[in-house]
Amino acid sequence: MPVAHFHLVDGAYTAEQHRTLLTEASRCYAEVLDSPIERVRTFIVRYTPGDVAVAGAVVADGAPPAPYFTAIVLAGRPASQREELAARFTDLVVDVLGEDRALVRGQIVEVDPVNWAIAGNSAAATRAGEISARARSIS
Repeated sequence: MPVAHFHLVDGAYTAEQHRTLLTEASRCYAEVLDSPIERVRTFIVRYTPGDVAVAGAVVADGAPPAPYFTAIVLAGRPASQREELAARFTDLVVDVLGEDRALVRGQIVEVDPVNWAIAGNSAAATRAGEISARARSIS
C-alpha cells in the first residue's frame, strides 16, 4: 500500500540521484511502516522549471527547485511512524539530492482503508482476508 511521490524540477538532478532517491525511499518506507517492500511504490513527478515557483519566484528565473514529497499511508498508523517517515524522507532529499533542508516540504496523507484499492479490492477487505488467513494457519 505505501505510495510516495517526490515532486521535482526536471533537470535539477541526475538520473542516478533519481534512482537512488526511489530505491532508498522504498527501503525507508518498508522499514518505518514494517511493510513488505513488495508493496511499496515510489514515483518521481517532474515539473519543468517554468512550472514551479518558490517564494514567489519561478525556478526558471533562478529560484531554488525546493523539492516536495507526498507519502500515503493507511489511516490508523501511529503518529510516531508518520513523523519518522516525514523526517527520513526529508533526510533522503537532503542527502541524495543535496538540497537545503529548510527548502524541503512534505506531507503524510492518511487514507481510509475503504478508500484505497489493492488489486481492485479495498484495503479494508484485503486486510480482513489476510488476518483471517493468518488466523487459520495458526489454528
